[in-house]
Amino acid sequence: MARQDPRSADTPLRRHLDGTATSRPTALDAFREARKTFLAGDRVDMQALAKGLAVDRATLYRWVGSRDQLLTEILWSLIEPTLTRSRKTHCHSGPPAAPGQSPAAAVMNEAMRAVNTNPGMQRFIDREGELALRLLTTKASGFEARLIELIAEIVREETAAGRLQSSIPSEDLPYVLVRVMESYTYLGLITGQQPDHDRSARVVNALLPCGTTSGPDAE
Repeated sequence: MARQDPRSADTPLRRHLDGTATSRPTALDAFREARKTFLAGDRVDMQALAKGLAVDRATLYRWVGSRDQLLTEILWSLIEPTLTRSRKTHCHSGPPAAPGQSPAAAVMNEAMRAVNTNPGMQRFIDREGELALRLLTTKASGFEARLIELIAEIVREETAAGRLQSSIPSEDLPYVLVRVMESYTYLGLITGQQPDHDRSARVVNALLPCGTTSGPDAE
């Protein structure tokens, strides 16, 4: 009986090396596809998502939880990197990247501009405004609590570094800032007016004034 050539053995490794392996989708694939759909301005539909991944709805829900939970993670994946990048740009001891603003204010203003100019986000608010409000402004999803904690971290670091000097108590300031962000992000739903970045920036700048090491007279 002829011995099988080990080089031709059909193993998962060999299939990957040959480029003939078929990879099964994962929860991360589901998230990526849903995020792509969201950013394109389209509605994230769980049935369509499951069909596109070639899995049943039960599997998809087991992976990502409910549609609300999936949307919450998509929204967090947009705001958290935005704030992180902006912190690297503004929160340092070097010359200010945005003269006339405290670094903390510059971070907040950039984040608000990013939210208000993101096509996927705006389509989501226009199409599912009540859901957006519930996911982003209540305890239903945990999104707001995460955002408050992230902003609290920025406030603590900037205050300790002397680049921020606010008259609002530090335990209240992060919540106030998040509420300001929400008010101007959902201005259309609340008053029918379009979001105005200049108006929101004036409020944020007043709440986050420069400290002794970042103001006009700082050395």
